[in-house]
Amino acid sequence: MKSERGALALVGSGEYLPQMQEIESDLLQRAISKGKSNTYIQIPTGAGLESADRIEFWKERGAAQAKRIETQCRFLPILKREDAFNEEYISEISNAGLIYFSGGDPGYITEVFNQTPLWEKIKSEFNSGTSLAGCSAGAMAFGSKIVGIRKSHVQSGLGLISNIEVIPHYDKFLGWVPDRIASIALRSDEGAYLLGIDEDTALVLTDTWQVQGRAKVHVLKGLENSPHTYISGEEIGLVQAFA
Repeated sequence: MKSERGALALVGSGEYLPQMQEIESDLLQRAISKGKSNTYIQIPTGAGLESADRIEFWKERGAAQAKRIETQCRFLPILKREDAFNEEYISEISNAGLIYFSGGDPGYITEVFNQTPLWEKIKSEFNSGTSLAGCSAGAMAFGSKIVGIRKSHVQSGLGLISNIEVIPHYDKFLGWVPDRIASIALRSDEGAYLLGIDEDTALVLTDTWQVQGRAKVHVLKGLENSPHTYISGEEIGLVQAFA
């Protein structure tokens, strides 16, 4: 029997851009096939400490993508913790087809959402068929730990998938921070999968985990053949642990 849980996408970069249109459209259609509405929810919390112009940038970029994939777009300005207790926002995500966390600061996403009614509602919708995506900081925040590229310390994440830790923009960072990557691997949880996800690339969970997009996903730790690189279209045998 297949799970009623929605699709999950961990994205290295490129949210709302034309090159990610096919992936985002498929996430939405999978949810619609499970009875969810043709609704695309944008959550810009990762940029919550940035300027109003930057928030508007994400809003406009998401609206353009929604138009391309012919869906109703809802932009929820959840920029501080009190917003995650807002009953109107909680109601807005009911029966959504796709809920998308865009990039920015992964630690701030956790600070805003952890142990809030809105996060519990998002998990409930995901468990009943809504697709859920996180790009860059959004993907990082879904794990139990956030392993920073530029910072040496480890932060707590939201723990949606407790045994997966994500390094986004991996192909961009790999060339100039190989020592940092090795350091991150040492600081990663012993039983966790450490994943490097390239730009404009997603690792998508439906019945299995599959690489989608223009580039690659790198399993740096956690499988017998780690480190190993997977190209678009290949499946990866991760055994995820949902909270």
